[in-house]
Amino acid sequence: MKTDILAFGAHPDDVELGCGGTIAKMISEGKTCAIVDLTKGELGTRGTDETRRVEAGESAKILGVSARENLGMKDGFLVNSEEYQMEIVKMIRKYRPEIVLANAIDDRHPDHAKGAKLVSDACFLAGLRKIETVVDGENQEVWRPKHIFHYIQWKDIKPEFVIDISDHLDKKIEACMAFKTQFYDPTSNEPVTPIATKDFLESLTYRAQDLGRLSGVTYAEGFTSEKLIAMKNFDGIVW
Repeated sequence: MKTDILAFGAHPDDVELGCGGTIAKMISEGKTCAIVDLTKGELGTRGTDETRRVEAGESAKILGVSARENLGMKDGFLVNSEEYQMEIVKMIRKYRPEIVLANAIDDRHPDHAKGAKLVSDACFLAGLRKIETVVDGENQEVWRPKHIFHYIQWKDIKPEFVIDISDHLDKKIEACMAFKTQFYDPTSNEPVTPIATKDFLESLTYRAQDLGRLSGVTYAEGFTSEKLIAMKNFDGIVW
């Protein structure tokens, strides 16, 4: 099941919030993308792990991803353990992505930075031939992604590059709002959380707009890279 891009999120909705516009754009250009959620988000104040599961499925349909899986790791207690690393190694070898997208390297929720490091380490281990993995009775071939990019979440991390999502912001917001129990709903009786406010909902637009202003496009999403990026030419630059 070869994919171009494999996006990991510590929780369902992390991918949509951090890089939903980029995924929508890549799919519109013919790239294949899959999502792997590390936890079910069972500690979330609003909704349940079951509502998150349903919402994640709806969001996946909106984005048009090829597949979405949940590894069922322990929400709030992610650890960079061999057990968790090996589960991610299996996903990397299964989907064989050229690019991996992962959580922010530093963020308000401790699971985000932990998830970022966990995925990064697993990407390296997935390329080691002496680490053997078996899925459905078959030995997996080794695979190491060419790039690991970390999307930006709550904290205002300075991106090393941005992706122009000017034609895909609406799709990003639609995918995010599929998680209807998590975000702003004036009719909801559930407790208000930092991401369930009108201001946070509006920030999806104005943060993308600000990155667009700085880079010369209408809307953009920012990323950091684990290694220096080499360009063959200037064709991909927005002038």
